[in-house]
Amino acid sequence: VQLTRAGGGPAATAAVTLARLGVPVAFVGAVGDDPAGRSILRALADRGVQVDGLRMVPGARSPESIILVDESDGARAIAAYAGTAGGPSVDRDVERLCRGARWVHLDHIGEPATRVLRRLLGQEGDGTGPRWSLDGGNHIDGLGLAGLDLYGPTCATLLARSASPSLDGALQAAIDEGCGAVVATRGRHGARALVSGERPFSIAGFTLPVISTLGAGDVFHGALLAGLLDGRDLAEAIGRANLAAALSTAALDGRSAIPTRRELDRAWVAQRSEAGTSHEAATVSGSP
Repeated sequence: VQLTRAGGGPAATAAVTLARLGVPVAFVGAVGDDPAGRSILRALADRGVQVDGLRMVPGARSPESIILVDESDGARAIAAYAGTAGGPSVDRDVERLCRGARWVHLDHIGEPATRVLRRLLGQEGDGTGPRWSLDGGNHIDGLGLAGLDLYGPTCATLLARSASPSLDGALQAAIDEGCGAVVATRGRHGARALVSGERPFSIAGFTLPVISTLGAGDVFHGALLAGLLDGRDLAEAIGRANLAAALSTAALDGRSAIPTRRELDRAWVAQRSEAGTSHEAATVSGSP
């Protein structure tokens, strides 16, 4: 039996991934002023994430989880405590952070707190604001996709919020709702994606030895944004994100095996050489 204590959370782990891949990144959130909260802040800062936007709420308890990982296949069961610190507070400093970013990535905690800010920046219409990405792996009450540049649900959560019985129908429904692109993750099978005005496509995953799948989806989203920030097209960015997520499963926790940019570059070249095909040849159009 292995026992470890580590940081987690969708947006937080995506931020750590961006930092590992050499992207300057800041995290906005809220924790208690308890030992867990101080540990959360320290873990992010130690991995290169700017934490000026992480609010410590006096007297509040920080979110914590107990996670059991199955040795046979790396699957996990999670018992989560949300804490009492609440969501991020969108003040002038946070608004300034968002205005200065190229992308703002949200999870189920950050999305509701930023709705007013997103509408405000969207109404300015001068093209100077950030692009908005959402990790849609968890249910979000009152979620609307209009104004999102990138929506990243799991296939299960995408289908659950759509009237369409087919994955491609659900992808199109999300586009019709107003987002620019949808990338639905399929675990080890990769991802299915659709950009507004184009056809859906699939990018295969990678089969690597697995210790734990904890946080792999969060790593995927961070690496996907890193690829887009590098100027890569969506298909290649998804492929590299699939590989980063697969590499991250080599550790029990969701962070210690996240690759650096150099490690991901080397693994990417090695995987493409082993496959003996171009990345584009691994892109499959039509039904998944």
